[in-house]
Amino acid sequence: MSLFDWLPFGRKKVRIDPEEARNLLTARYNNFRQLIQANTRTHEHIAELEEALRGVSPYGMHYVRALCTRISVSTFKMVKHLNELNPERYSRLFERYSEIQDSIAAEIEPAHYSGEGELVLELDRVGRDQADLCGPKMAMLGEAGHSLGFRIPAGFVVSTASFRRFMEQNGLQTEIDRRIQATDYKNRDEVFQVSSSVMGLIMESPLPEDVAGAIYAAYDRLSADLGRPVNLAVRSSALGEDHEGATFAGQYRSILNVERGSLLEAVKEVMASKYSMQAMAYRNNRGLRDEDVAMSVGCIEMVAPVASGVAYSRSPVNVRDRNVTVYSVWGLPKAVVDGSAETDEFSVSPLSKGQVLRKIIADKRDRFVCDAGEGVCRTEQLDDSRLEPSLTDEQAIMVAEAAVKIEEHFGAPQDIEWAIAGDGTFYLLQCRPLMLIEDGFDHSIDNPDLPAPLLSGGRTASPGVGVGPVFPVRKSADKLSFPDGGIMVLKQALPSRAALLDRCSAVITEQGGMAGHLANVAREFGVPALFGVTDALEKLQQGQIVTVDADGHAVYLGPVEALLTEKPRKRLMKGSPVQRALRMAARHIVRLNLTDPDSPDFRPSKCRTYHDIMRFCHEMAVREMFGFGASDEHLMAASRQLVCNVPKQFWILDLGNGVGAEGDINQKCVFMEHVRSIPMRALWAGMQAVPWDGPPAIHGKGLMSVMFEATMNPNLNVASRSSYAQKNYFMISENYCCLQSRFGFHFCSVESLVGERTSENYASFQFKGGAANPERKILRARFIGGILEEFDFRVRIREDNLNARLEGLTREDMEYHLKILGYLITHTRQLDMIMTNQVQVDKYRKRFFSDFEQFKP
Repeated sequence: MSLFDWLPFGRKKVRIDPEEARNLLTARYNNFRQLIQANTRTHEHIAELEEALRGVSPYGMHYVRALCTRISVSTFKMVKHLNELNPERYSRLFERYSEIQDSIAAEIEPAHYSGEGELVLELDRVGRDQADLCGPKMAMLGEAGHSLGFRIPAGFVVSTASFRRFMEQNGLQTEIDRRIQATDYKNRDEVFQVSSSVMGLIMESPLPEDVAGAIYAAYDRLSADLGRPVNLAVRSSALGEDHEGATFAGQYRSILNVERGSLLEAVKEVMASKYSMQAMAYRNNRGLRDEDVAMSVGCIEMVAPVASGVAYSRSPVNVRDRNVTVYSVWGLPKAVVDGSAETDEFSVSPLSKGQVLRKIIADKRDRFVCDAGEGVCRTEQLDDSRLEPSLTDEQAIMVAEAAVKIEEHFGAPQDIEWAIAGDGTFYLLQCRPLMLIEDGFDHSIDNPDLPAPLLSGGRTASPGVGVGPVFPVRKSADKLSFPDGGIMVLKQALPSRAALLDRCSAVITEQGGMAGHLANVAREFGVPALFGVTDALEKLQQGQIVTVDADGHAVYLGPVEALLTEKPRKRLMKGSPVQRALRMAARHIVRLNLTDPDSPDFRPSKCRTYHDIMRFCHEMAVREMFGFGASDEHLMAASRQLVCNVPKQFWILDLGNGVGAEGDINQKCVFMEHVRSIPMRALWAGMQAVPWDGPPAIHGKGLMSVMFEATMNPNLNVASRSSYAQKNYFMISENYCCLQSRFGFHFCSVESLVGERTSENYASFQFKGGAANPERKILRARFIGGILEEFDFRVRIREDNLNARLEGLTREDMEYHLKILGYLITHTRQLDMIMTNQVQVDKYRKRFFSDFEQFKP
């Protein structure tokens, strides 16, 4: 069924209301647009899932369930909008969707590992698999303690289960949601007022009795184990805190040196800090949902150190600087973490047994110490120790070695907080991923082992380092000669190029993003990929041996041994119960089984995963919008004629904002200067850029082929009622264009969406027919397809039917490619007549590429 067959009108000649016809078509377009948007979002969510499956960063079941829910919702929207396009044809898809959803739910139901749902957990029982209950901060600290043997303070964790019980009591969370749901985050005063009121509400509410009892019981057990009353550091450990890319550093409260009598109030104060002004603004700015953040609270023994501080396992602004930086002060580390005082700085080489390369000793006039009763106080240092190093070289090396050991275990650069007690014992207080500032940084500046790069910049689509010969892939035929171990260089990150990944050492593209298919598969295969490298095809020569440093955003000439000796990042979650649950759910989400739209198995009942449903919905939506054989009467009722200086008639259907206000809708005609549609203007510019010279000169065999085909094929008789006898229509909005047209003896359609959201941009082109015999029509389709492949279109040809698609480019690049399509629509008319004359074919090809030069941005 085509777009226009859907209109509920009979075949009798009736007077059609133009406004009603236009509204029906506009509603149909809106459903199609929303389906495409849902498709883009689902692909982005699946990219996130595939990255999580790598297991580099810790996560828990709360994250797994939330991610699967987002994928389910966006997939359902695709099914819904497809059924809006054709309510009678795709209802079976809802049933398959529900069956797949049930299969996923069975894999991610609440896990029954130890500690699930407990209100309080002992810190020595906590590891990476308890991140949902204890938050990443306490989970990583516990993991480092029992897996690496570090001394960590004794203590316990008030779990997210306790937090949720507290929030559910007496409708507390409902009232909080009511207060914050309408908050204007651009109004700082409003955010401050809402934050203050919510935190006050939490502090005024009592903890549930069972939660309070569990906290006191855990404290009493801890004191009994230590043989004395113990004062605690009460620290936040929220879900989402201390993840790479979202550390929440300094956004939540920590309260030091808390005794038993103040413990419940301190726990509530840390929980309330979820709604501090800075934390609320942070979540809003990072696009994090409030309901995804539950607060757990770490309650750990207060250590009274001689010296303490922070260490970075590598430079936060240079990923190739492997030296460890240690910052230290006398007393508690508060001065280091809040930046309230000068600190000593030690730069330590991690090689062999370590060496202090540089140290800067600050004037440490103050130190923080535990007060005699409760809390901490600042004291002034009056002796010479203020100018002395707070660490010996041996102690600095010990701290650096700990930082390196933790990085090796967790597989990512680390920011650790530490303390050294009076007897010299090293305590690990905290460890979290170190935020690195990478974009645009030339790492060769600070590392003498690295040469100057050939290229720099771009984004890490898949981490790692690869070396091999450069091999540009400009069209599908190039895949046949791709060398094993080659560096694949692309203009665009086309999904079809994923077939070469098992032979690649690395991938470089000029365009493309992390959410694309090629990036996803590169990460799955562990192939380093650097996307968005300007002028890569121009500056890299085929056969050149290069080293691609995806993490460092650079490409070097020849093998660079300093990079090739680096170890791959360790997959922290590998083999854990949480990752197994995600992997089992992914079996019903990621796999694509419906690959051939022309197969008899391409139907709803054969959809076995969400990806199958996505593929089916997208393909069917395009067919619904693109079907040939439209109902001319109803389309004409909603359309207006385009006034142009070409002999063909074009009609415009404005689906919304496609024509400016000056092109009054009551007028029967539209002038091109009134058209606002971005893709139509680009397509029309290509169609009109160079006047058509008319049909090519035909030799005798070509003429006889045309005459014979015209006699045998009734569709080419323009006087008869032909399945091809449709007029030339543009359906447009400001960012959308769909052209259905007959040019000479061939028929084509173009559909495109172009705007500022690069991930949603695409152009589809369909071409078929002709006046010559089948051989010549097929040759013309291949001729056009070969040209389009050189401009990064994905091309599929069946007989004389050509389909091409392009997606994910910037607005400027989309306009460039649409101009090329427009040009080909105009200038490939009747070329099928000369397709067996290679001399003429080569002449036209050369002329086309010469004319394309004027379209370059």
